[in-house]
Amino acid sequence: MEIYSGFAGVYDLFMDNVPYKEWSEYMVGLLKEYGIRDGLVLDLGCGTGKLTRLLAKAGYDMIGVDNSEEMLSIARNGGSDSGDTGGILYLLQDMREFELFGTVRAVISACDSLNYLLGEDELLQVFSLVSNYLDPRGIFIFDLNTIYKYRELLGETTICENREEGSFIWENDFDEASGINAYDLTFYIREAGGYYRRSEETHFQRAYPLDVVKRLLAEAGMEFVAAYDAYTREPVKDESERISIVARELKKRR
Repeated sequence: MEIYSGFAGVYDLFMDNVPYKEWSEYMVGLLKEYGIRDGLVLDLGCGTGKLTRLLAKAGYDMIGVDNSEEMLSIARNGGSDSGDTGGILYLLQDMREFELFGTVRAVISACDSLNYLLGEDELLQVFSLVSNYLDPRGIFIFDLNTIYKYRELLGETTICENREEGSFIWENDFDEASGINAYDLTFYIREAGGYYRRSEETHFQRAYPLDVVKRLLAEAGMEFVAAYDAYTREPVKDESERISIVARELKKRR
């Protein structure tokens, strides 16, 4: 079943608790720490483009890649925040086989986009493509949900939210043996005339231990630089729900 189709129209509504502004400031701080103050930056799995637009406002020439036509349609129209989309190139592509016209100074990927890659081979493929399209010593910043979050916070739970504009039911299931987290989403979206349209999606994500991520980065020709408790400079803890990882392109020579 295609994901982020029915969900796309209300994604920003139900994700309004995500601190995109703080995340963008964190990303910009890291980029500047590694000498990247401007130039081309790729947002991989950009969704409705909230983070993409914030980095564009910070002075970066942004490219957004996502495989949901519905999400990109919202991004191209400025999203729910009606942000300026001028100069941002949005590409409808699967991150496992994305193509750019040239290299970029940095790649970012936020909001557990990489957890949607269900096999180590897929994660390695994306890492290899990122390495290929990064400038020499270019920076890759991404986040991942952790095993702790899937096991302890999501597990076998049902999450519901009801608003005037719409409602959703999230039925979660985590299989620790495979690391696969599955969740069924049922939406009721308010339409003209006060009726509610029902739609359903099933999402699958996978948890990756940090040592596996480090190994796959090395196989892709990248250097692991740092890992933090998500969007902080604190070390990763056993109870970290999300981690931020910084890697650097290694293979190319100037």
